[in-house]
Amino acid sequence: MPVIGKLLFALFLMLVPLVNYAQTDAAKIYIPMKKGKINYEKAYIANKGLNKTELYNRAAKWFQKVFPDQQGKSTTNKESGEINGTGKFKVITSASGNYYWLRFNVDVVVSDTGYTFSTYNYYEKPIEPGITNDYSKIEYRWWDYRQGHPWSAEDEKLFTGLNSSTLTLMGSFKANMEQ
Repeated sequence: MPVIGKLLFALFLMLVPLVNYAQTDAAKIYIPMKKGKINYEKAYIANKGLNKTELYNRAAKWFQKVFPDQQGKSTTNKESGEINGTGKFKVITSASGNYYWLRFNVDVVVSDTGYTFSTYNYYEKPIEPGITNDYSKIEYRWWDYRQGHPWSAEDEKLFTGLNSSTLTLMGSFKANMEQ
């Protein structure tokens, strides 16, 4: 192999990690999807000795504590073991005070054997100067971010915050149900 070929090959090997790094930025944030929509869902097996009524009461009490502004807005059905409502949390995206409100649906279903927790239909509302303050579906933004076309420099913090806040919410629910 001529010297020029070896040099070009060596240069190529040095550049590969840089290209690979640029393509994996979005991959370090895992946000589960279902039918093209952000959807966190987890089924749990109930501790022995807990029946559907006890599980439902725990889930309803947790929901009221975590989402107090949902009083009268959520739907509950003790017979079917369902609680449905809307959750909301704030994700701070910059040191200058910019943040987003993230709104999403929350469903809890309990049975004698366990319970399921899911969040879906995420909407984002930016709170920063010069940006409209309307809620919009976040999937379009997430799609562009994964394709390497973020809408703003704050997208990574937005999606990291969405993921960590949702996982914390799920952990809080599980801990409450296992008490």
